[in-house]
Amino acid sequence: MSLIQTKRLSVEENYKRMIETPVSRLITSLSVPTIISMLVTTFYNMADTVFVSRLGAQASGAVGVVFALMAIIQAIGMTLGMGSGNLVSRLLGAREDEKANQVLSTIFFTALGIGGLLLIGGLSFLTPFMRLLGSTETILPYAKDYGGIILLGAPIMAASFVMNTNLRAEGNAALGMRGIVVGAVLNVALDPLLIFGFKMGIKGAAIATVFSQFVSFLILLSFYFRKKSILTLSLSKFRFEGWIYRDVISTGMPAFYRQGLASISMVLLNKGSAPFGDTAIAAMTIVSRTMQFMGSALIGFGQGFQPVAGFSWGAKRIDRLEGAFKFSLLVGVMGFFIIGTIGFIFAPTIMRFFIKSDPEVVRIGALAMRLQSLLMPLQAVNIIISMMFQSVGQSAQASFTALSRQGLFFIPAILILPPIFGILGIQLSQPIADFLTFIFSLFLFANFWRRKEDICKRKC
Repeated sequence: MSLIQTKRLSVEENYKRMIETPVSRLITSLSVPTIISMLVTTFYNMADTVFVSRLGAQASGAVGVVFALMAIIQAIGMTLGMGSGNLVSRLLGAREDEKANQVLSTIFFTALGIGGLLLIGGLSFLTPFMRLLGSTETILPYAKDYGGIILLGAPIMAASFVMNTNLRAEGNAALGMRGIVVGAVLNVALDPLLIFGFKMGIKGAAIATVFSQFVSFLILLSFYFRKKSILTLSLSKFRFEGWIYRDVISTGMPAFYRQGLASISMVLLNKGSAPFGDTAIAAMTIVSRTMQFMGSALIGFGQGFQPVAGFSWGAKRIDRLEGAFKFSLLVGVMGFFIIGTIGFIFAPTIMRFFIKSDPEVVRIGALAMRLQSLLMPLQAVNIIISMMFQSVGQSAQASFTALSRQGLFFIPAILILPPIFGILGIQLSQPIADFLTFIFSLFLFANFWRRKEDICKRKC
């Protein structure tokens, strides 16, 4: 089997591949395109930060403010995408193909609708919305220029998450990778052209992002219309039925908690940093984007693990679930140890890559990056455990693990520590949240792992 699956398989061939291929080889083959997709996605999100940072600390801070808005859009897309994708993988594992098609079509059009509502509401209240997301008065003009355009892309961004996730769910991640990569390359090329060549400033960065997302959307949509997917996307298969939304929302809620809380935590991080000046907001924005990029490889690897876990659970193959989990955990911890080491050693250099002109931004960001890099191996454990819970339909445990990092532990830390320790409290909040999440995740995992066979007999 090639490293990246490109040949269109029949339903029966795909089922045999997902159930019989050794898990280490299967996860690796599914992970390569998802890792590339995640790296590229976060890279072109970072591209805005890189180029906009050249416009000054206020413009860089505006990217951090609108990052919270993009987290909201991602929360919608990933909730519906991960929820439908995990349900689709279990349905395909149980050979209920028509139901899988209904789930995909229903959730795709739902994502378009919800994204449209966010677009209308956000533009109607743009100024208070940007202030709510943590904008200071000096950052506000930049945030409105950037955020107003980003909102225009909300429907297609949300729907693209659904299509991409469901391509991965059927074991065809390479197709999703193509759409993401083309959009990413386009975004990186357009950023400097529009920002500096056409002198559009921060508006140019936003236009580049939305246009690139639209191109990715069209490419992903074409795969379904051209029958490259084993799933069928059609308005005729839309079903406004309770069982679809119930299962998708319950399974996808961990992604909502994770991304929704990422948005809330970014708002609180902006507001917590504001008393220390625009340099603090700019520094933490750069750190957040950089850590997201550094962690995206593991997220991509975990998304290669999820279809295997979902298929194995649906087919009652607990032995394959065990093998897939152990392999993924080992690779994740080792990978994040290496990435964390690189982040710790080169933190000042990374910060200067974004903004050379402000040594205070570099100083604040370098320490925050080093503290977070130290905890990256533990974060790998948290991510793989959460993804396993989500893949096997253990929505309560998956929700708790998703809630813990950015909600249960980070929010109290960002509210309590800065008034006591100043800027150091801002820098310490995320590492402390990661450590406490690790302890909590191990507790939930041990409880599930002991009873997994009995749970599968009742629910698989």
